[in-house]
Amino acid sequence: MGIALAVPAVSVAGQSAEFSSDKSSSLESQGIATQTSLTAEAHDRAGRTSVTLAVSVLGDDSLPASGAVTITDSGRPLAGVALNALGQAKVVLDLSAGDHSLSAAYAGDSTHRASVSEASGVRALTSATPDFGISVAPGTLPLTAGNSGQIIASVSPENSSALSAPMFVTLSCSGLPDESSCTFTPENLEILPNATAAITSSMVVVTQKASSLSYPAVHPGPGPVALAILLPGALSLGGIAFALRRRPWLQRISLLALLAFVTMLGATACNPRYDYLNHGPPPNPATPSGTYTIDVTAQSSNGVTATTHFTTFVLTVK
Repeated sequence: MGIALAVPAVSVAGQSAEFSSDKSSSLESQGIATQTSLTAEAHDRAGRTSVTLAVSVLGDDSLPASGAVTITDSGRPLAGVALNALGQAKVVLDLSAGDHSLSAAYAGDSTHRASVSEASGVRALTSATPDFGISVAPGTLPLTAGNSGQIIASVSPENSSALSAPMFVTLSCSGLPDESSCTFTPENLEILPNATAAITSSMVVVTQKASSLSYPAVHPGPGPVALAILLPGALSLGGIAFALRRRPWLQRISLLALLAFVTMLGATACNPRYDYLNHGPPPNPATPSGTYTIDVTAQSSNGVTATTHFTTFVLTVK
C-alpha cells in the first residue's frame, strides 16, 4: 500500500516580514512570491522503496510558475525536474534504506521568486541484498548554446558487506536535446566489498552554437574547360548509342567512352566532394533552446540479473 503525504507550502518570500521595510520593498521589486508544495507517495518495488513525488509551484497571483525544482533529502540534492505549463512536475525516485526528509526547492525565474516546500518524511525498506543509490548535484544546469557544464553524479553503496566481489556500475544519460551530448569521467564505477563512501563521477554536458560561417547561395558551375569536354562527350555518347543498333563492334568503344564520361563528372562540380572542397560544409545548427528533464541511469549486472536505478536533472539551454 502506498503512503501519501501532502504538505503545505512555505514560501521563502514569506520570511520577508523579518526584514526591514526597505528590504521588503527590494524583494517585492524582484518578482512575484511563490508557494511550492510537495506530495510524496511511497511504494514497495521488489524489496526496495520507490517514491513518487508531485510538485506544484504557484505564484501569489494564482498563476503557475515556470522553470525547475530541485529535490533534496535533508538538504542534499537528489534530482531536478522541470515544471510543465501548469507549474507542476512529477518524478519517481528510488530511496536507500532508512529515513528520508524530502523537500522541493523552486529556483525562481524572471518573474517569480524562489520558494521551498516543507519537508515530507519517508521511511524506506531495509534489504540485505547488495545495492546502490544514485543522485546528482546540482539538480539544475543552465547553459548558453555553445557552452558546456558539469554535473556530479554520486553512487552510494548499500549493503556492500554482502558483496563477495566488486560491483561495477555503468553510468549513462538520455533525454538530451539535439546537438548536445554528455560524457562521464569515469563512466564505470567500482563498489568494493564493505565500502560505505559514495563514489562520484563527473558528467560534462556539451551544447552547440550555431555556425557563423556563410556560403554562397548559388555555387558556381563547372568551368569552361570542363564544359568544353562534357558537351561534346555527351553528344558523342548519344551518337554511339544510336550506332549500336547497326554496329555491334561499337559496344566496347561505348563502354570506354562511358567510363571516361563518368570519370570527368567526378572531377567537376557534379561531384559532392568537389562542392565540399570548394564551398565548405553546411553551417552547424545550434542546440535548441528550452528546458529539458534529463535522465541519469546507473546500471549494474552480475551476469544473470541487472540492477538499474536512475535520477534526473534539469538542463536549460538559452
